[in-house]
Amino acid sequence: MNFALDAQIASQPEAIARVLAQVEVPTLDAGRPLIFAGIGTSLHACRVAAHWLYTLSGGRILALALSAHDLALTAPLTREHQVVVVSHRGTKRFPGEALRRARELGAYTVAITSIDAPEPEADVILRTCPGELSSTHTVSYTTALAVLAKLVGTMSGEHGQQFLTGLQNIPAAIEATLAEPAPVAIAEQLAGREPILLAGMGIDAITAAEAALKIKEGTYQWAEGIETENALHGPPAALRAGMGAVLITSSLDDAGRTRELRTALKSLDVATFTCGTGFQDDLRFASVDTLLRPFVAIVPLQRLTAEIARIRHTNPDAIHTDQEPWTTIMASYSL
Repeated sequence: MNFALDAQIASQPEAIARVLAQVEVPTLDAGRPLIFAGIGTSLHACRVAAHWLYTLSGGRILALALSAHDLALTAPLTREHQVVVVSHRGTKRFPGEALRRARELGAYTVAITSIDAPEPEADVILRTCPGELSSTHTVSYTTALAVLAKLVGTMSGEHGQQFLTGLQNIPAAIEATLAEPAPVAIAEQLAGREPILLAGMGIDAITAAEAALKIKEGTYQWAEGIETENALHGPPAALRAGMGAVLITSSLDDAGRTRELRTALKSLDVATFTCGTGFQDDLRFASVDTLLRPFVAIVPLQRLTAEIARIRHTNPDAIHTDQEPWTTIMASYSL
């Protein structure tokens, strides 16, 4: 069984290359407060962008990544702010309301959305890729990351320029990652497991959260993505046989914490796999600069979602809206 999701995953190198070549971004003011806002996958992209900016500036530029729901309703906001809102289809309620609120207050606004999304209310509109046919979003995430990377790089001085240079290698790195064998055997071992824990250190923790969302949407299994250290504090009380786990192997020194978490999981009979750049990792992705890992580390986890969906006979394109009672329940509220 093939899904629209499969084609979207495969389209990412070309789509990102197009964004890098064609999308012109404004230069944001490093001296003004900056908010990145979105919902779900878009919020994960915003969290990555905030991490990038903090790191590239040596901690001098602080940006917030906020839920568009919070920004639309309650978060402090002034005309001094620069507000970047990410929304894949451009039709969700609160990203639009966040932009309207920001504009009413006189803040500078940037909207990042798909090529065929409605025209948002923003000072600058940056388009990513055509709207996805699958509701388990993939290419709209990584192309949004590409636009955000260009925004962040242009305001981060010399380090930002080096970052932008490295960004040009991402399409080839994703191609190399897609050339890895499909993770069918791992999917077979995780398809009957629930919940599934995903964990990573630093910027990889954001990838873990995004991967957990993909698994929930595409396979209907409950999954949770958290930071590796937090996975060792408290959560072990809930670990048990029958669960699954995927640990993203850090490119940085994590003081042995991934190894210790993996040992604890295996001791409790949790089916545990690693995702990284090493030959010994179960799921592999191409080696890139640490800051650029969100582009490639998510790819084997996107593919894992598709393979589990095939085994479980779920539909990642519809995310359960094609079956009752989910059809009625998920249509009963407006997004």
